[in-house]
Amino acid sequence: MLSLNKQNVYRNQLRAWRPGWRPATEVYKASICQYLLRPGLWLLDAGCGRGGVVEQINTGEFQMMGVDPDALSLVEHRLPAGAMLRAAGFLDQLPFRSASFDLVISSWVLEHLPRPAAAFAEVARVLRPGGHFITLAPNGWHPVTLFNRLLARAGSFQAQLVPRLYGRAEEDTFPVCYRANSVRRLRQLATAAGLTPVSIQTISDPTYLAFNQSLFAFSRAMDRLLPAVAWVHIVADFARP
Repeated sequence: MLSLNKQNVYRNQLRAWRPGWRPATEVYKASICQYLLRPGLWLLDAGCGRGGVVEQINTGEFQMMGVDPDALSLVEHRLPAGAMLRAAGFLDQLPFRSASFDLVISSWVLEHLPRPAAAFAEVARVLRPGGHFITLAPNGWHPVTLFNRLLARAGSFQAQLVPRLYGRAEEDTFPVCYRANSVRRLRQLATAAGLTPVSIQTISDPTYLAFNQSLFAFSRAMDRLLPAVAWVHIVADFARP
């Protein structure tokens, strides 16, 4: 099993070999934090689950709302209710008024959306003019993701294998569609929704196959052969004009 602690050990090795390299989660957090300076800002965590980056950026200096279709995740969210309001809902039918938020964030959600175009349209609707939508997602063209797409066709097999490989609770393993998980597709979706791409970064991280030192070496070699457009993670920033 590849636990997060074990993965971080390999990531520290990677930092030593690649000065300046950062995992996608750090790039995602930095992308969010640059917009948190506005007084009275409202942030929406779309697909908030039980926690995530909001636990790290919670300063009490801005308002946060979380939305997720999984009611149990909302109940078990690790932030207290006073730190982040929460509501049940789907990204393609957000239960909020138009122009309600200055910043919408979303991590590990796009791959689960059966109707990403509708979700992007809803995000654009609830954003205020000048607001930003920042998302972190797996790249559908990376070999690990391609393998997961094959597993997804096997149905329940994926729900059993992924938790065993990565130590994830089975109830937190949701069906995947990968209908928004490429640089090109994200540009198309954003443009159609009236959002302007500010940046779309692909990020290499060979630790996702680092179950042991040999597989880590193999994954690093594979990453060197991959074009940047196929690196494992995507962090994107879109603005509403």
